[in-house]
Amino acid sequence: MENVMDPTKVTPETHKSVFENDRVRVVDISLKPGGKVPMHSHPQYIAVALAENCKVKFTSADGKEQQAEFKAGDMAWREAESHSAENIGSAECHVLNIELK
Repeated sequence: MENVMDPTKVTPETHKSVFENDRVRVVDISLKPGGKVPMHSHPQYIAVALAENCKVKFTSADGKEQQAEFKAGDMAWREAESHSAENIGSAECHVLNIELK
C-alpha cells in the first residue's frame, strides 16, 4: 500500500513492515499506553494480537468510535478501512497485521 495513508509512512515509529511479497504485507505494530496513531488506511487484513491486555479506541474516517480489547493469540478479520487509533489501556499493544494485496 503505497500512499500517504500508509501506516508505515504515517507513524513509522509504531508501524513497521516486516515482510512483503506480491500477495501480502505483514506490519508489526507496537503502541505504548496512551500512544496515538493519526488517521491511516489498511486494505483487507487479519490482525493477530501478540500482547496481553491490549485496549484500543479506533475512530473511523466518519468519526464513529469503537473500543476493542485483545489478548495474546486473538485474531480478527478486518475489511479495508481508514481509522485513527489510541491505546487506552495500561499495557503496550503489540499486533501483527497481515494485509492482503
